[in-house]
Amino acid sequence: MMTRFALSMTSLLALAACATAEQEVPVAVRIANATPAVNVTARGETAPVGTPNADAADDPAIWRNAANPAQSLIVGTDKKAGLYVYGLDGKTRDFLDAGRVNNVDLRDGVVINGNNGILVVASDRNDVLNAKLALFRLDPATARISALGKVDAGKGEAYGICLYQAPEATYAFIVLKDGTIHQVALDASDAAPTGKIVRTMKLGTQSEGCAVDDRTGILYVAEEDVGLWRFDARATGATTPTKIAAADGKNLVMDAEGVAIAPIGEKDGYVLVSSQGDNAYVAYRISDDSYVGRFRVVDGAIGGSEETDGIELMLGDFGPAYPGGLFIAQDGHNAAAAQNFKLVAWDDIVKALGLPR
Repeated sequence: MMTRFALSMTSLLALAACATAEQEVPVAVRIANATPAVNVTARGETAPVGTPNADAADDPAIWRNAANPAQSLIVGTDKKAGLYVYGLDGKTRDFLDAGRVNNVDLRDGVVINGNNGILVVASDRNDVLNAKLALFRLDPATARISALGKVDAGKGEAYGICLYQAPEATYAFIVLKDGTIHQVALDASDAAPTGKIVRTMKLGTQSEGCAVDDRTGILYVAEEDVGLWRFDARATGATTPTKIAAADGKNLVMDAEGVAIAPIGEKDGYVLVSSQGDNAYVAYRISDDSYVGRFRVVDGAIGGSEETDGIELMLGDFGPAYPGGLFIAQDGHNAAAAQNFKLVAWDDIVKALGLPR
C-alpha cells in the first residue's frame, strides 16, 4: 500500500511539473506569436534601485517643472525598501525608507497642510492583510520627499495605485491583489491626512496597474491574465467595467501590467499598457478603445527594458532631451545591475508608430 501511494504521488508530481512547464512558454515564442512591434531606444535611465538581485524597482511617477522643464523630477518605487526621487539626468536626488511601497502616483496643486503642493501617494503593503495608502509631499525646490502619514484602504494586500483630481476632491484608486478596487477620498489639508472609501469595484483576478484620465473621468485598470478594462472614475458613477482589450497573446501578452495615458485635446489620446509577457507596450485610442500599435524599448546607447511592471507618461515640454513628452518604463533586467527605469522621448514613440503629430 505504501509503495502504491508513493508511486501515485510521484505520478501526480510529474503531471504537475509537466503542466507547469506547458504554461511557461519561452519569451522568444511569446514574441514570435505576438503582433509585430516597432522599436524605439531610451534616451536616458535612472540609477539602479538599492535592492540588488531582486524584483525591486516597480513603478514611476512624473512631476513636470513647467518653469524649468529640464528640472522635472521622477519618483520611483523600490518595493522592497522605499521611494526614490530622480532628476531627468537619472541621478538619485533623494531616497526615503518607506518599506514595502509597491506603486506610486502624484498630483500637483493639492492642498497639503494648508498650502498647495505636490502630493505623492503609494500603495503600502507592509501589512499584507490590511491595505494602506502612504502619503508624501515632494518639495520641488530641494527634490526631497517627506512622509505625511498613512490612510486605511481596506482589508487585503495593497498592489496598484492611481490618483484622480476631480472637481470636488482628490481620490486614490487602490487596487488590491485580488482585483478589488477601492476609491478613497483623500484629505491632506490638515496636519494628519485622512481618507474615506466612497465606493468599491471588482475585477475577477489579480490586478495592479491603473491610471485615471482626469479630463474624462475614466479609470483604466489592467487585470494581469485577462486584459485592460475601463471604469467610470466618478464617485457617483457605475461600477461595471468595460473591457478594452483581452490579453490574447497577440496585441496584449499577459501579464498586462502598468498603465499610462497620453491625453490629446479635450477627450482623445492614447492609453498605454505594459505587455509584460513579450517585453512590449501597447497603445489604444481613447476615443473608441481601438488598437493603435505596439512598441518595444530595445538596446541602443542605453539598454532596453524587459519584463516591465510600471510605466508612466506625461506629454509636454521636458527640454530638448525628451521632445514631445516623457515615457518611463521599469526595466526588470537592466543587465548585471539592479533594476531601474528607462526614459524615452514621446516623439520617438510617435514617429515609430506613425501617429499623427
